Amino acid sequence: MAIDTEAIKQHVRGILEALGDDPDREGLKDTPDRVARMYEEVFEGMQYTNHEIAQMFNKTFTEQAGSEGKQQDMVIVRDIDIFSYCEHHLALMYDMKVTVAYLPRGRVIGLSKIARIADMVGKRLQLQERIGTDIAEIMQEILGSEDVAVIIEGTHSCMTARGIKKNAATTKTFTLRGRFQDDTSLQMRLFS
Repeated sequence: MAIDTEAIKQHVRGILEALGDDPDREGLKDTPDRVARMYEEVFEGMQYTNHEIAQMFNKTFTEQAGSEGKQQDMVIVRDIDIFSYCEHHLALMYDMKVTVAYLPRGRVIGLSKIARIADMVGKRLQLQERIGTDIAEIMQEILGSEDVAVIIEGTHSCMTARGIKKNAATTKTFTLRGRFQDDTSLQMRLFS
């Protein structure tokens, strides 16, 4: 479903009027258009299902077995920067760092694709918890492996810039699937 930029422009204009400002004054006359274009960019991920994102970034390679014929143990990509918007306040979730780990089962994914998946999932009205769940679901579909973990740490402007106003507060979420749920040795290696 395409983003309706004309409707966004009209509603932003109405918000400016509701705030008691003049949307036709010099500083605001182009604001509805700028906001509509920004929303097209920052909410791009809303146009796609998890399945469609998985198809978009499904670039995998055959895993090369080690010298003893064993599969590679774990792949981890840390500190993927993303941002998103809280669906409760339309407030920015920022300074978000995503870590994605998986156990290959014959296939590995291109590392840049993991970052692209995290970025696209963030481009939705979201909850941090759901970002982790969505990334894990997409990775599982692409890899054909249940063994996926996603760790996210982020700051939420709905807590820092308004309401409780606690600047140092960060939120950390853990999405553990497959062997990452129960295997404490895997968890220790992941969290170290």
